[in-house]
Amino acid sequence: QVQLVESGGGLVQAGGSLRLSCAASGLTFGAYAMGWFRQAPGKEREFVAAISRNNLTTNYPDSVKGRFTISRDNAKNTVYLQMNSLKPEDTAVYYCASDLVISDLLGRRGDYWGQGTQVTVSS
Repeated sequence: QVQLVESGGGLVQAGGSLRLSCAASGLTFGAYAMGWFRQAPGKEREFVAAISRNNLTTNYPDSVKGRFTISRDNAKNTVYLQMNSLKPEDTAVYYCASDLVISDLLGRRGDYWGQGTQVTVSS
């Protein structure tokens, strides 16, 4: 059974930082591209970051580029999202996802999804 478990969310002031983690089990982690998404109340799910299975390629939308960094440790079956210079508009539930094809993640699709972790940025 595949499980993706996010952690690291919380409440932070604007300008602060958080590091999210997503621990994967039940899949061959190194075979999957990994991604982060977020969804705020009343809004569609938004792509936040993706990383290729071999760590060579990362993708970000303009809204987080330069502030967020995705990384992965294939030895630990874990993907991370370092979030700096947080803004109130970054408030959302953050989800990680995996897919064999990174372009699927860019299209907001994924084979497997975690349950999410809440990030709240106060002004």
